[in-house]
Amino acid sequence: MTEANKQDKPVARPLPKLTELDTQAFWQGTQAKEFRYQQCANCGTLVWHPRAHCTGCVDGDLRWHVSKGLGEIYTFSVVRLSYHPFFRGKAPYAVAYVDLDEGLRFLTNVTGVDDPLTEVHIGQRVELVWEEHEELNIPLVRPVSKR
Repeated sequence: MTEANKQDKPVARPLPKLTELDTQAFWQGTQAKEFRYQQCANCGTLVWHPRAHCTGCVDGDLRWHVSKGLGEIYTFSVVRLSYHPFFRGKAPYAVAYVDLDEGLRFLTNVTGVDDPLTEVHIGQRVELVWEEHEELNIPLVRPVSKR
């Protein structure tokens, strides 16, 4: 492959492995655009990231639930320079910890904004959107539009 061909080929987003036992059910759920999380049947603790045992009582009876996909930005950072080829052309972009209304916090990218420096803020209401791929979808968020 020549240098010119390497530059023309689009660079793919790095994707998670679907064979990881603890997270496999989560990523399978993303195919249906479901953001799944776990809750302990013994003590009620919400568990995120998916795992085999409760982080509250170490019990192994975790039940899967599906988020409604609404929350707010807990904190964020604007990436102005990325060295990964997929993200290089997307800068500047916002990476945020989002508190979903169900009570869990996850890390994601904020989409749907032209200028993350002025259009993203702590406490901002957001909703899940999905970046579609062949075997799974990546959960992202965008500001909730005022209707």
